[in-house]
Amino acid sequence: MIVLAHQKKILISLPDTLLTEVDNLATTQKINRSEFIREAMRRYVKEQKHASLAASLKKGYEEMADINIEIAEICLKADNIQQQSYEEKLAECE
Repeated sequence: MIVLAHQKKILISLPDTLLTEVDNLATTQKINRSEFIREAMRRYVKEQKHASLAASLKKGYEEMADINIEIAEICLKADNIQQQSYEEKLAECE
């Protein structure tokens, strides 16, 4: 059983040139104007969601980069301390 979403009619204003282009593309794709506009809107919404997700991921990666640098610096400092301690003990054996 297929359940169709409720549809609402809207009124939009378009420049004549844009409407002509839309009609030409819709005719080429063998769909009506409404379906063409619905598909264009679906694609735009999907694109905006994708762009928003990409921006969120970028922000997260940038925040993690700062955290990772901080952790790396802590580990490097600990390694240097360990290396210095090792070298001191080695020097005592000589």
